[in-house]
Amino acid sequence: MQIEKHSFLVTGGASGLGESVARAIVEQGGNVVIADLNQSAGQSLVAELGGNARFVRCDVTSGDEVQAAVDIAEKEFGGLQGSINCAGIAVVQKLLDRENNPADLESFSRGVNINLVGSFNVARLVAASIAKRVANDSNADNSTGSNTDQGIIINTASIAAFDGQVGQASYSSSKAGVVGLTLPLARELARHGIRVMTIAPGVFATPMMDTIPEKAREQLEAGVPYPKRLGAPNEFAKLAVHIIDNAYLNGEVIRLDGAIRMV
Repeated sequence: MQIEKHSFLVTGGASGLGESVARAIVEQGGNVVIADLNQSAGQSLVAELGGNARFVRCDVTSGDEVQAAVDIAEKEFGGLQGSINCAGIAVVQKLLDRENNPADLESFSRGVNINLVGSFNVARLVAASIAKRVANDSNADNSTGSNTDQGIIINTASIAAFDGQVGQASYSSSKAGVVGLTLPLARELARHGIRVMTIAPGVFATPMMDTIPEKAREQLEAGVPYPKRLGAPNEFAKLAVHIIDNAYLNGEVIRLDGAIRMV
């Protein structure tokens, strides 16, 4: 699927990985609806990107708010061809603290709700929009068995889905759930010509990384075999762009991590 003249919803699109994806889409002549909770950052980015971008304040766990973002894409750009879901949070807490008190259940659930349920929420509403557009498009080849690429859903997991560390129970399990969504959704949406892919990034230079101490950051960089540094958000965007373009990528999870394996 080409990006030019096509439209995509990018959640978490006001900063970090999502911002880089939004920029890449516009650079290639596509349209983007940036959905994020950070209204000031989102509006500033849209002002910079110009007429091919729109912003909507959006909580990915809210059906109404994600639907509002989909509606904007349909109204402003004539519909959606895909989504790249980069919205997420990292909850860090041990199952038991030093006094053997149990972890906070609400914090655990919040991480799972945003990272996993939010990904499913975006996927279901974007898929419905694409499927309805194709069904109503007299020019679309929506026949059974057609190889026409009609849509793409890209979710963001993490290497923590496979290499979860102590204190990452919420984050790791929620991202493992995102991995688990990939193949079932790809199989189900195949009849609509919609592909589903997941990127599992390693340690990247995003605002989330800014919250950790410098020494810890240096240790993470040292743990990457090559290149020995944090990943750059534009490298994530390059992979997302390639996935959109390559129609034979479907139902798979791609690690983007410089060969790091967390222990």
